[in-house]
Amino acid sequence: MGWFSKFLKGSSHKFSEGQYDSSYAEDPNHYGPSTSGDVWSDNGEEIDRAIAESLFEESQRGNRVIDCDSQLEEDEQLARALQESLNVANVESPPHSRYGHGNIYQPMPMYNPLGSRICARCYTEIGYGRFLNCLNAVWHPECFRCHSCNLPISDNEFSTSGNYPYHKACYKEHYHPKCDVCKHFIPTNPAGLIEYRAHPFWIQKYCPFHEHDNTPRCCSCERMEPLDTKYVSLNDGRRLCLECLDTAVMDTYECQPLYLDIQEFYEGLNMKVEQQVPLLLVERQALNEAREGERNGHYHMPETRGLCLSEEQTISTVRRRNGGKRNMNMVTEPFKLSRRCEVTAILILYGLPRLLTGSILAHEMMHAWLRLKGYRTLSQDVEEGICQVLAHMWLSSKLMSGSNVASSSSSASSVLKRGTGSQYEKKLGEFFKHQIESDISHVYGDGFRAGQQAVHKYGLSSTLNHIQITGCFPP
Repeated sequence: MGWFSKFLKGSSHKFSEGQYDSSYAEDPNHYGPSTSGDVWSDNGEEIDRAIAESLFEESQRGNRVIDCDSQLEEDEQLARALQESLNVANVESPPHSRYGHGNIYQPMPMYNPLGSRICARCYTEIGYGRFLNCLNAVWHPECFRCHSCNLPISDNEFSTSGNYPYHKACYKEHYHPKCDVCKHFIPTNPAGLIEYRAHPFWIQKYCPFHEHDNTPRCCSCERMEPLDTKYVSLNDGRRLCLECLDTAVMDTYECQPLYLDIQEFYEGLNMKVEQQVPLLLVERQALNEAREGERNGHYHMPETRGLCLSEEQTISTVRRRNGGKRNMNMVTEPFKLSRRCEVTAILILYGLPRLLTGSILAHEMMHAWLRLKGYRTLSQDVEEGICQVLAHMWLSSKLMSGSNVASSSSSASSVLKRGTGSQYEKKLGEFFKHQIESDISHVYGDGFRAGQQAVHKYGLSSTLNHIQITGCFPP
């Protein structure tokens, strides 16, 4: 299972007296508004008086009958004079920048023939008071408002998204990613970029340093433990999130209805397991000790969660627990395995959600079926690959049917019906399928994909016949 890193990069700007320089590396669309009323010099006041006198003279001439061509010529001269006066005042609009996706609001500068300024928000004349010149338009100071909180932006710097202005703090709150573990804003790296890690299935975002600060992960769904949510500690040191705990199978007795369901699944494929193979739920240490006692076998690292045994051993099995699911005081007792056939027992790690427990059991049951049917010793990728195909098929059947995991014919089926069909359990089932499909190992990943391709092309029965004869998947 591979995790991936994400980098967010952008440019930032600050406006001051017509000059821009970098100042906010976290924000891809960051500007500072120009306040024309504050930056005009004394020379600007003289220009205002000149404009006022010109407008007064124009109003005095309004009572006289004038030629239309003459009037247009005077208007053009006045417009040129206004443009020159604005150039002298050195008031500039910020340059265009690249905006993100979203609804585009495009304020446009509006001037009437006499040169009055129109606010881009309220569309009324600004007159000769203070105004803001930004985003290619002019605004009353009280009209230039944050798109999030709707309060005026009075800071020297602001941010934009989709051409909407934001306070810097409001923009960060809406668009700067937060860590799903510590709930803080994900910090920038030394290069000024926002860098975080994300789970490829759950898309849980978190700060990179959480990978090295001993933040626990759920042993089932692999999500990191958020600081505001405590996971349950199992006796063997594993941690389990509360959602996975809801359907966790905690002891050997509770797993029996699921075992019957897997047996019926195999019978439906005309692959009945003739021998009654003991099923035991065990702790991590007991599973590792049993693995060491096996002469042959393939194990999925970094942790084995199921075994199909062929040797006589004494296993410490989880028989029952005291109290409810959150009471982790487990009672174990020894169970001696006797070799009556090629398979002595199937061991499954306790405390896993029923869909994961079922998929592991379906996988190990295929190992048992192959041995009991006398299949030759197969290469690891072929044997583990076809076992993964059966586990994937069982998961798919449960997710497609939406039925209870436990067999309806079992008297103990009510034990497993709690929470069946919840949205999270369905999502969890998709995750377990995703784990099988995206496994990058040669034995389990490539083996599954080769077996899945053969089953889709030739069917399960023909694929198994070919494996029995040749020891490999059909081409």
